[in-house]
Amino acid sequence: MSGALSHVRVLDLSRVLAGPTAGQVLADLGADVIKVERPGRGDDTRAWGPPWLRDAEGHETAESAYYLAANRGKRSVAIDFSRPEGQQLVRALAAQSDIVLENFRVGGLARYGLDYASLSAELPGLIYCSITGFGQDGPYAGRPGYDFLIQALGGLMSVTGEPDEVPGGGPEKVGVALADVMSGLYAVIAILAALAHRERTGEGQYIDLALLDVQVASLANQAMNYLVSGEAPRRLGNAHPNIVPYQAFASADGHFILAVGNDTQFQRLCAAIECPHLAADARFQTNADRVGHRAALVPELAAVFRKRGSDDWLQRLEAAGVPCGPINTIDRVFADPQVQHRGLRIEAAHPLAGRVPMVASPLRLSATPVRAAAAPPTLGQHTDEVLSDLLGLNDDARSGLRRGGIIA
Repeated sequence: MSGALSHVRVLDLSRVLAGPTAGQVLADLGADVIKVERPGRGDDTRAWGPPWLRDAEGHETAESAYYLAANRGKRSVAIDFSRPEGQQLVRALAAQSDIVLENFRVGGLARYGLDYASLSAELPGLIYCSITGFGQDGPYAGRPGYDFLIQALGGLMSVTGEPDEVPGGGPEKVGVALADVMSGLYAVIAILAALAHRERTGEGQYIDLALLDVQVASLANQAMNYLVSGEAPRRLGNAHPNIVPYQAFASADGHFILAVGNDTQFQRLCAAIECPHLAADARFQTNADRVGHRAALVPELAAVFRKRGSDDWLQRLEAAGVPCGPINTIDRVFADPQVQHRGLRIEAAHPLAGRVPMVASPLRLSATPVRAAAAPPTLGQHTDEVLSDLLGLNDDARSGLRRGGIIA
């Protein structure tokens, strides 16, 4: 069975995380994704180690774990498009592609003739997606955009972390580059919409996607809490602004989380922990009541949960149908039976390491399953293959370009 996008080719000029994440998802769905990288250096994240991928003998390779996280299933072509000959090659590849994906600063590709205006003049069906920190217009358009900066400026850090008055309190970034990852996913959504439009009309289009826009949109209920109430949400640590009890609790030997989403579940909780007085208390009858009396309820629950170990509580609560779970370290995540059953750790052949472990795509499509993942490519691994197959360059032509430092 072919992937849903097996008829699509993507020219990926992006690097780091947001753009490469978009390219990786498109590759998972079957697209031929050609990643263009600088000869000798490649994607910035190739140098973002340790840790580094190790070969069968345990020796470090030049492949960083960070780079491996966002580039599976692609083909790497090393072209120096700061030079006219390289620009000509990239334009020729764009002519063989359906989508161009890039995350240079605003206007950064215009000097090479690789911006949307230049390419679409000859390729009206081209879909061109630009991912920047702040978008193509506005007072911040020229600024570089990094995930950490966007999490701060876009409000996410203001609602992440413990309150200032709690020991260790203060704003915190999320433990992964969430603004980048979400931007990559939104880019894929926009690209799929543009493909659907082109199938009906034949017209390509330009996609202006900004990390800041995505971050603000991703504030979800926190943004609406502010827009409806006029009050800026505050940091609550692991607690939820709209649901109680919905947070982490300390047990006798660690921590676990409780996610009571409705009043029936709260009644079950009270029965499971043998606290009928909490179920009968008028202050805690509805979720709205519990949110209003959070300061009274949470300490009562905390005192009860400290009396037993986490495993004991999890067994009791799960048996009662109360949503709860452990707080796993990442090694325990990959040892979890559900994660293993779903096949979320996979491996693929790698030219330097023999095998490379990877995280599987979470997409499950019945008629067009995701493609079996190929390892993230080494720098320039597919240069000869792509230039020969797509552009018809023979050995002599490629050798000349290689001698001139145009390709690698």
